[in-house]
Amino acid sequence: MAQINWTKQALADLEAIGDYIARDSPAIAQIFVDRIVNSIVRLESLPLSGRIVPESERESIREVIFRNYRIVYSLEDETIYILTIFHASKSLILLQ
Repeated sequence: MAQINWTKQALADLEAIGDYIARDSPAIAQIFVDRIVNSIVRLESLPLSGRIVPESERESIREVIFRNYRIVYSLEDETIYILTIFHASKSLILLQ
């Protein structure tokens, strides 16, 4: 089973998403954030379930989609690094 590590960027992204939704409904924001986290936790047992990110040439950079959000992660050996979480309408800029 793979281990999940969150980058500072991904944690900040998740907090920003929750804060944005909480402006209208704190309860819905908590549910939404919990569901994003659950999508990520599933990667522990299925780390290759995400597709390869189209903007990257590296097979180790993958993503899962939750609603309109892209959860981008890197898979290195038995460790999953959650890199960023962002709305699909925005562009992804990856440092090679």
